[in-house]
Amino acid sequence: MGILNSLLRAVTWWNGQTLNTQIFTWRKGIKVGDDEQGNVYYRNSDDSKRWVIFNGEVEASRVNPDWHGWLHHTWDEPPTDKPLVHKPWQKPYHENLTGTALAYAPSGSLRRADPAPRRDYEAWSPE
Repeated sequence: MGILNSLLRAVTWWNGQTLNTQIFTWRKGIKVGDDEQGNVYYRNSDDSKRWVIFNGEVEASRVNPDWHGWLHHTWDEPPTDKPLVHKPWQKPYHENLTGTALAYAPSGSLRRADPAPRRDYEAWSPE
């Protein structure tokens, strides 16, 4: 199984960091911090490149808004050095669940185990 994992890492990006990313991170990466999901954030020495190594599935919605702003150079200081001030009305961050079993399904959805009967139309039946 180890050889298969190494081969997958060499040719795919969705199974974690690729071999090139691992080598680049080892040679040029400076660890900046990590988030509550275990994702680790890096930059190079002149701060021209910033990147994240995901802990598990590579999914962009797993980067919370605080780190997203830092990754895209919206602000210079990472959230570990200068945490963002959150308003009391803001909800806590959670990843996008679209396409997963935990995604929202309204009461009439066919994806629900017990879909509610439809009441917004009357089925036509021939006479």
